[in-house]
Amino acid sequence: MADALSVIPASVLRNLSDKLYEKRKNAALEIEGIVKQLASAGDHDKISAVINLLAKEFTYSSQSNHRKGGLIGLAAATVGLSSEAAQHLEQIVPPVLNSLSDQDCRVQYYACEALYNIAKVVRGDFIIFFNQIFDALCKLSASSDPNVQSAAHLLDRLVKDIVTESDQFSIEEFITLLRERMNVLNPYVRQFLVGWITVLDSVPDIDMLGFLPDFLDGLFNMLSDSSHEIRQQADSALSEFLQEIKNSPSVDYGRMTEILVERAASPDEFTRLTAITWINEFVKLGGEQLVPYYADILGAILPCISDKEEKIRVVARETNEELRSIKADPAEGFDIGAILSIARRQLDGEWEATRIEALHWISTLLDRHRAEVVLLVLDIHACIAQDPPYFRQLVVFLVHNFQVDHSLLERRGALIIRRLCVLLDAERVYRQLSTILEGEADLEFACIMVQALNLILLTSSELSELRELLKQSLHNAAGKDLFVSLYASWCHSPMTIISLCLLAQTYQHASAVIQSLVEEDINVKFLVQLDKMIRLLETPVFTYLRLQLLEPGRYIWLLKALYGLLMLLPQQSAAFKILRTRLKTVPSYSFNGDQLKRALSGNSYNQNLRFSGSQITEDGDISQDNGNLKKERSNWPVFLHDVHLSVHTDFYGFPGRESICHLSPFSMQEGTEAEAEASQRPSTSDSNMPPSTSSRRGPG
Repeated sequence: MADALSVIPASVLRNLSDKLYEKRKNAALEIEGIVKQLASAGDHDKISAVINLLAKEFTYSSQSNHRKGGLIGLAAATVGLSSEAAQHLEQIVPPVLNSLSDQDCRVQYYACEALYNIAKVVRGDFIIFFNQIFDALCKLSASSDPNVQSAAHLLDRLVKDIVTESDQFSIEEFITLLRERMNVLNPYVRQFLVGWITVLDSVPDIDMLGFLPDFLDGLFNMLSDSSHEIRQQADSALSEFLQEIKNSPSVDYGRMTEILVERAASPDEFTRLTAITWINEFVKLGGEQLVPYYADILGAILPCISDKEEKIRVVARETNEELRSIKADPAEGFDIGAILSIARRQLDGEWEATRIEALHWISTLLDRHRAEVVLLVLDIHACIAQDPPYFRQLVVFLVHNFQVDHSLLERRGALIIRRLCVLLDAERVYRQLSTILEGEADLEFACIMVQALNLILLTSSELSELRELLKQSLHNAAGKDLFVSLYASWCHSPMTIISLCLLAQTYQHASAVIQSLVEEDINVKFLVQLDKMIRLLETPVFTYLRLQLLEPGRYIWLLKALYGLLMLLPQQSAAFKILRTRLKTVPSYSFNGDQLKRALSGNSYNQNLRFSGSQITEDGDISQDNGNLKKERSNWPVFLHDVHLSVHTDFYGFPGRESICHLSPFSMQEGTEAEAEASQRPSTSDSNMPPSTSSRRGPG
């Protein structure tokens, strides 16, 4: 302080705080000369003392005239320092910045003037204070004093010039400042911000486009400003950015799309038109980047198709057509479910044009992604069908649609059934389908349906647990119950019931069913189904069955069943050759000749299945008590259905019926194993041989 007072006369300091501007101005000129002399002498300590005196005793004074004088004095000191001013900026600028927020408008004016003069001297070195200066200018732009506004505008233009020349300007820090202020409603502040955006965007070395998502929403917000000038400036800035987007190879479409979608629903017409115009360009330019946002875009443009403003309707329709023409892949992020949901929601709207376009979208999705759409619809139905009453309604509805439209069953049946099995439990679905098809009056449809269900059961990975449960039918109560449940409807088709028996390893019963086919009409359809089944036997699902052929002595009835199928096939068919080749590989060393003879003769274990006054023996012979068998056999599903009733009764032992559990498919394992053990013991008498055909017991 003493150093400063020693170099600055008391009269100069007195005039610096005078109420008359001229006196303050003259005092500042004297300070400028003093500082210039000190700088020439290299006495920076005294210069620092002078600056410190001006700051503490004047700019921070409670007297407004002192503050005004201090600001003029600091500016004069900077001018006096000239090229050496940079090393004293940390002392000079903060007091001036503090004065920009002074309560006295005249002090604010002088602070702007002082900063202007300081900036002119130091130029690029001034950039280190940019953040504070920008914040102050933003506030001053909203000042109610026209003189302060005028001074702030002059300073603002100079700062912009300095920034555009500087290579030390941090765009990242500026964007942070800009983003914090973009939602300010004051029209003067908005004008100030748009001005900065426009200026910086014009600088080649500054990439404002890369930061556009940070302030795009603010620009769109200005389109609805009450001031025509601000709307025009915001629109001009947006138009310039859109042109840059068209010419830029790298644009962040995603973040901006979210903003545009929201602005497309703005109550302001000009904002909606601008937003939908941008969306239109984005759809054309965005490519893969926009795929995840297609649903959001569709949600924005469908309502605009019915907008009251014709320009908006035209652009919205064009955008809609452009979007629908793009064939996106779900693997690329195309959300079919979201698109479908948007279209479905618009169907409930009040505008006819929008509803029509929503229907077109649903049609387009069905054409291009039918499978995915069907799955989505099934997901919805499955959620509803969690409740038991709705579950049965869903399955009944599904079967009805398959019956009305056979092509649906052929093209999408497997997909629908498999998806329902995943969503609603495979066993539950198959049990319900079996219950419904068991009483189906249209026998031809029932046959086709169970054939389709059987193929899905044997081949779909989604039903692997169900297959494993059926394989345990001879040992597991749940497996037995499932087998009986499916048996009811599987009886509609000979091949499906045979394959079900083979899957459940009830081989003796399978052999009996095959033998009962002797009186069936072996037509082309029958042979086609038989051919499919033979080929299925070669798939991984029946690996266990093929391995069991390594022990023909233990699985005699399996061998007999396969030979029975072989006898039904034409010798020149490919299926005949496949099955014969497989049977040729069966080793003959694991059972003796008598055992094979007994098995293949059909006389082993005189077990029968009761049905309608008749009996079906396990070797396939059918004895007739009342002469009604042929008449009943004229309808295969009815015939096997009655067999099923007998099988069901055999297993569960209904009271009032003669117990014939030894005839059930589930009673075969013990007999087979017993036979296998007996076959290992030498025959000692004729009593071990099966009874002859003439000695078989009659029914009852």
